[in-house]
Amino acid sequence: MTRWSISIRIVCVAAASMLALAPIVRAQNSPLGAARDLYTAAAYDDALNILNGLRGSARREDVGLIERYRAFCFLALGRSSDANAAIEAAVAAAPFAQPSEADCSPRVRATFRDVRRRVLPAIIEREYTDARAAFDRKDPTAAAHFTLVIALLADPDLREITGQPGLTQLRAMATDFLALSAPKAPAAQAAPPAPLRAQRAPALPMAAPPSRDIAHVYGSEDVNVVPPSAIRQSVAAMGDLFSLRPGAVEIVVDELGVVISAATKISVNAVYDRLALSTAKGWRYRPAILDGVAVKYRMIVQLQPPQRH
Repeated sequence: MTRWSISIRIVCVAAASMLALAPIVRAQNSPLGAARDLYTAAAYDDALNILNGLRGSARREDVGLIERYRAFCFLALGRSSDANAAIEAAVAAAPFAQPSEADCSPRVRATFRDVRRRVLPAIIEREYTDARAAFDRKDPTAAAHFTLVIALLADPDLREITGQPGLTQLRAMATDFLALSAPKAPAAQAAPPAPLRAQRAPALPMAAPPSRDIAHVYGSEDVNVVPPSAIRQSVAAMGDLFSLRPGAVEIVVDELGVVISAATKISVNAVYDRLALSTAKGWRYRPAILDGVAVKYRMIVQLQPPQRH
């Protein structure tokens, strides 16, 4: 076994251990614990009210658990589209996490597994892109990113598709870059530095990056923010039965490119509006960027009626 495969094995085992302990440690005497208890008591709407309120201020390590319990509630209520969106967000936040037998039924676990199989390849590609960017700027975290890519490619849920040429090539490139990212051993004897011919001016201290309110939602008025770009923004599922005139929805896209809220901006009719909001929550985007960091962004999407021929 190579030292890289040993490192990957350690990452997977450590991640699984932390994910198993997290719900036990953080759920005691917390809103998250109260939501879990309400879910266990079949009070799904009440549990969702608490979980939805936690999303904007949740710590990053809690996001996956919050989205997982939101998915449980949506599935119990028969809201499969909302459940799939919550599972996608849960997997994006915690790619290795999966519900245990104690958490839910085999049918719910199968749903999680199906969604996870579908979204993991995109997560792996995004992680590889981040790893390459870190490598190019000589960021020491690049090795951890490449290790995560290789570990995700070894996930049992992807066993059926990891032989595809694209993923095979990605594994090979990630392995090569991981080797290049390894810390270099110091030279046995360093050559003495050449004498300075002139005294250099002292380097100016780097300015600290500006603080950012993670709960703030940006919008079109913030001209220094690069807006989200659509990955999936189809309205084909709505058909043309009710779309007799233009409508519009206002959505908020979070740092993962997930639509976390949707509201009617221009109404068509009650039935079409409800269908439009449900469809919008399944859209996915590349998140808005401010100073190289993903941020929440509010935007309006126009819904045009189909062209009549």
